[in-house]
Amino acid sequence: MPCHKSGFYLARRAACVHENFQDMVVSRDFAKEGAMVEFPQPLDGPVESGPRYAIYFAPAPESALHAQGSSWLGRDSIHDKALDQPSIPDMTADRLRELTINPRRYGFHATLKPPFHLKPGTSLDDLLAATRALARVHAPIDTELAPRHLSGFLALMQARSRTETRALAAAAVSELDRFRALPSESELERRRKVGLSAAQETLLQRWGYPYVMNEFRFHMTLSHRIADEAEAVILRDAALAHFSTVIDTRQSIDRLAVFREDAPGSPFTQVGQFALGTGE
Repeated sequence: MPCHKSGFYLARRAACVHENFQDMVVSRDFAKEGAMVEFPQPLDGPVESGPRYAIYFAPAPESALHAQGSSWLGRDSIHDKALDQPSIPDMTADRLRELTINPRRYGFHATLKPPFHLKPGTSLDDLLAATRALARVHAPIDTELAPRHLSGFLALMQARSRTETRALAAAAVSELDRFRALPSESELERRRKVGLSAAQETLLQRWGYPYVMNEFRFHMTLSHRIADEAEAVILRDAALAHFSTVIDTRQSIDRLAVFREDAPGSPFTQVGQFALGTGE
């Protein structure tokens, strides 16, 4: 019997999530080998109007990680407040602002479930309640962070990958998927323009995003893609200095946060956060 249909109590749901996550990995491997996989059909009409929501890890408002990350990007996403960015040797303030324009809009975070429109018949209150329930059955994850380059952009990443982090992200993707409206074909085509592997195409069709499950990499974005290698080194060295106290201190992935984008291109702001282990 599938784990999600059984009568397990909430205290055992984390084990169910791990089992379901393993099943998803197997399904992905089958897809790579050419097996038939059934996917939800994309919508013919547009679903790109109205607010979008995302499930993030966002640091506690009072934490040094939140303060330093928000300062780096030049915006506090909890209060939607502009902040002064740090001065960086050999880089102008305007250039730093340009390099951080996209991550500033999304807010300082690590994506667990990427942005989606709500499915008709569901509500923000429903999503918040389900996110609280999910947070309650997952324990905080201790980790160490360091600035690294990922696919051309700079991000804070885990010094060592943790299976618990990937399982948490997989749970957010799968258990909250009942709230996600299916994307239009035009939205799927936009995702494909970057060039996807067969495995990423499978994930795109099943979950609406190609970089989840086995493709997931925990990262807190600090810039957009940087083509100039010398500039990338300058930015990485500046991040090492700016985040020095964070890098030298063990951090905790300790909460789920719900973020909202009111309209295309508008900034994402936090509308709810729930501590792992308690849901408070």
